[in-house]
Amino acid sequence: MSPLTAAEFAASLQRLGPFEPAPTLAVAVSGGADSMALALFAADWVRVRGGQVVGLIVDHGLRPESAAEAGLARTRLARQGIEAELLTLHGLAPGPGLAARARTARYAALIGRCRARGLVHLLLGHHARDQAETVLMREAAGSAAAGLAGMAARRELDFVRILRPFLLVHPDRLRLSLRARGVAWIEDPSNHDLRTTRARVRAGLSGSAQDGAAALDRALARAADAGERRREDEIAAIAALARQVRLHPEGFAVLAPGPLPPAALAALVQTIGGAAYPPSPGRVAPLAAAPRPATLGGVRLLAAGRLGAGLLAVREAAAMAPPINAAGDACWDGRFRLWHGAPAAPGVRLGAVGPAAAGLRHCSDLPAAVLQTLPALWHQSRLVAVPHLGYPDPSVCRTFALVPACPRPAGGGVWGGA
Repeated sequence: MSPLTAAEFAASLQRLGPFEPAPTLAVAVSGGADSMALALFAADWVRVRGGQVVGLIVDHGLRPESAAEAGLARTRLARQGIEAELLTLHGLAPGPGLAARARTARYAALIGRCRARGLVHLLLGHHARDQAETVLMREAAGSAAAGLAGMAARRELDFVRILRPFLLVHPDRLRLSLRARGVAWIEDPSNHDLRTTRARVRAGLSGSAQDGAAALDRALARAADAGERRREDEIAAIAALARQVRLHPEGFAVLAPGPLPPAALAALVQTIGGAAYPPSPGRVAPLAAAPRPATLGGVRLLAAGRLGAGLLAVREAAAMAPPINAAGDACWDGRFRLWHGAPAAPGVRLGAVGPAAAGLRHCSDLPAAVLQTLPALWHQSRLVAVPHLGYPDPSVCRTFALVPACPRPAGGGVWGGA
């Protein structure tokens, strides 16, 4: 096994582009071998293009030595000429679901910092063994084909593009690369804590060199096959959505009669429901094969009536989120974002039109099921504005620019590092 080469890294990263001229790349750095190697390779790649790398070091505060380790990682990056920021998390406590809670908090901190600095690309150091572990864990949990594709090499979020250029690289090659450059790293003891599922799976992949390599290759092959199936499903879903669905800016859709690919219906429900994840395949498949009035994933399917011959898909009113402060780029219900509007007056809230829809029939011929789910601005109990209806007048509504904040239908990533 040999160190990873700069040419190999460049080829892997460039497949995940495009990149602007002289890009600034954010790299999540734990101080471990994988993220340190990623920071070094990314810095070499970007410097010849006139850009720079920013290391983002997250201290979870879960071990007494974590702050010192974060500081050491920052010092090692500085020695390589790489700027680094330290992000300290607060409020994490040992207990059930700690790994998931820590992961959620870590991603929120990383993405939030990228947003604050206007950094589009966030690089993560997941490698081939991480991918194999993910696939094996999802197999054990009974995941469907989409989950068995593992982690995406490229994932588009609202403000950040997550890139994983090492997904096909064995971690031993990264350690050889660091040794060749004389760069040290930190070993996190929690990576070997057999009380966690991932550590147990990792131990299974780290048996004899031959058996471990064979198990890793099999898992990666399954991920590649599942990723190809997912890609094909998403292509079919996109075609079906374009052919059979009219998605409206008010946050509803009209479906033409006839069956849909399950992936298409799942993506549509996720979008209209503003959900982080699509509904379970078991619930989607029967409804996709024979669309009919139903409620799924916080979305109602009902007869379209005067809007068409098929079904109306609209947010379920009872499942909508409560109002939130109308400040900054506030996102309400996972569906609408208050974007670049003038600062709202104190006490103004962003929430649903709700029962006030009964008094807005003169403003629109939209069905009542849609009207009550529209985003609106409230001051105490007074309806201030409904931008999608131009209520009370267009000049007021132009002050508040509401844009969809939901996931894009059938929006996938690049799977298996391709």
